[in-house]
Formats: sequence, C-alpha cells, structure tokens
Amino acid sequence: MILLRRLLGDVLRRQRQRQGRTLREVSSSARVSLGYLSEVERGQKEASSELLSAICDALDVRMSELMREVSDELALAELAQSAAASEPVPTPVRPKLNPVSVTTITGMPDERVTIKAPAEAVDVVAA
Repeated sequence: MILLRRLLGDVLRRQRQRQGRTLREVSSSARVSLGYLSEVERGQKEASSELLSAICDALDVRMSELMREVSDELALAELAQSAAASEPVPTPVRPKLNPVSVTTITGMPDERVTIKAPAEAVDVVAA
C-alpha cells in the first residue's frame, strides 16, 4: 500500500537536505516542534495543510512545487506497484489537437495575428 504521508515526508526531507539544513533549523523557522517535524518526515504523522504551509515557508519552497514532486513520486510508486502485480500499465495519451489556422494582418500600426483554434487547450508561445 502506498502511503501519501510517507511520500510527502520523503520529499520534505530531501528538500531540507538539499539546502543543507538541520531538522532543528527548519522546525524553529516553521515554529513546529522538532519531534513532530521528524515524525512528519518519517511518514509517521499526517501533516495538516497549515503545518505544510509553515514548513514550505521555512524551506522557501512553494507548496505547489512540493505537491508536484509528491505527485511524481506517487506516479512512480503506482507504476512500480502495478509492475510488481503484473498488471498492464496504461500508457498516458496526449490528445491530438485539430489544425490551427493563423492569419497575419499587415499594414496596421501593430502587426496583428489571428489564431483560430479548437476549444481544446492549446499551447501558445509568443516570439
């Protein structure tokens, strides 16, 4: 069984260690007891959103970055679990987008570009 609190604790510990900081430094900055932070890092305690916010602030890490890393770890753990159980692993499929037409209108003070695209999400990069 994959425990989210254990994955979260592992990511928090790695973030702290990347910065070369001790549990004592982070617990003091986050205003969390040393023992409790240690238990969170070891996956023994479930951290509340308020506690996670305080720890992220102390580590100067966005909570979204923390959660993204936890999500990546979870995906890997699920794949490993599926492989161990010999279940077929679904392959992620990126949806194909319909063609996009681009029209440039010249002779205007600002050159304008009109893009007609389907309702699906489209990545647009301006030069």
